[in-house]
Amino acid sequence: MPYDDKKQLNEGSSRKPKKCIEPETLKKIKSIASHVGLLVTLMIYCLIGGLVFRNLELPAEFEKLNGLKSELLKQRQELLSSVNGSVITNLTDLAKWEEATLRPYEQAVQDAARSGLSMELIPKITATEEDILKAEPIIAERWSILQAVFFASTILTTIGYGNVFPSTTSGRVFCIMFALVGIPLTLTVIADYGKLFAEGVSSVAKRMRSKLPKKLISCVPSNQTGKKSLGALAAVLLLLIYLACGAALFMLWETNWSFFEGFYFCFVTMTTIGFGDVVPTNPKYMLFCTGYILVGLALTSTIIELVRRQYAHSWKKLQALSGPFAETLRKLGEQAGGDMSIFQTDLKRLMSTAMSMSRRKKSGVEKSDLKDTDWAEAFVAAYQAMEESKKEEPKPEPEPPRKPIMQIIIYESSV
Repeated sequence: MPYDDKKQLNEGSSRKPKKCIEPETLKKIKSIASHVGLLVTLMIYCLIGGLVFRNLELPAEFEKLNGLKSELLKQRQELLSSVNGSVITNLTDLAKWEEATLRPYEQAVQDAARSGLSMELIPKITATEEDILKAEPIIAERWSILQAVFFASTILTTIGYGNVFPSTTSGRVFCIMFALVGIPLTLTVIADYGKLFAEGVSSVAKRMRSKLPKKLISCVPSNQTGKKSLGALAAVLLLLIYLACGAALFMLWETNWSFFEGFYFCFVTMTTIGFGDVVPTNPKYMLFCTGYILVGLALTSTIIELVRRQYAHSWKKLQALSGPFAETLRKLGEQAGGDMSIFQTDLKRLMSTAMSMSRRKKSGVEKSDLKDTDWAEAFVAAYQAMEESKKEEPKPEPEPPRKPIMQIIIYESSV
């Protein structure tokens, strides 16, 4: 074998195989794929559900609208015939005519309007047979493709506006099965993206904090309680901004909506209240509306969880403070029926303890290591000192029992 060939063979055998993708990059790709895959699965499931609902409900909707149209034309014809041929001479005749002819026509108009039958599809009185044949066919707007997909999304998100609903037995059975599978899937997607939003908000907050001037950083609380409270407040403000942006978009899309109506709809939707009194009707933006709702639900669930944690933290703090403090107040209340000088001395000790803790907070101690339990420890120490002083004092002569002259009731809340 020639020398050059041997050299190339040795170099080729000494080369190590290169890794195509780093482990960290591969992990990120898998994470992104899992998040996107969940969302795509939900969207496909929602689309399939909308198409199935449309196929099940559309024939019944056409039949219903045609029946309402025929009934409306019949009642209108009877009304016109009675007006031309009847003679009303008194109120009794008028009441009979109203009950027999006018009321059925008004009921037919009301039923047609409630079911979404457009009055443009009703031929005019002067229309000829040729005009009737040329008239546009009935369009079931309630079960168009976009409306059906939007309806499926309201089932999955448990909003349920109530303006559109399945009327056939097959549609209702499918609705039950669709919800049983789809609602857990939707909650999984909302929880997954809610976690992403929480991590994103936390990351953005840390970056903004590092770039703030020192004067502004000194105003931001550094203890854990202050950070949690500030985070909850920032999350609520972020939700309000998101709702305001949605309200502005809906105000542009829905010509008869004001900004407040758009904000009201967004709030009722994101909290899954879903009254159904205000619902978008423009079919062009139904898909975007569905995406906006899904993102908003993830954001809302995250913010509600942050606020709930803040409430829980405040409640635990309240319980930690209320135990020893309430016991001290009870002892003070019992002593109020005896020697008032002892009561005044103990009360001054508690007041001095509270004032010293307040001075520590104002002097900047909270920026370092002032813990949440310092208040409780200070009051416990004061209470123990009071008990020790009572043991050293000589016991007074027994007096006849007196009713307490003072009751102390304190309501606390740090929420």
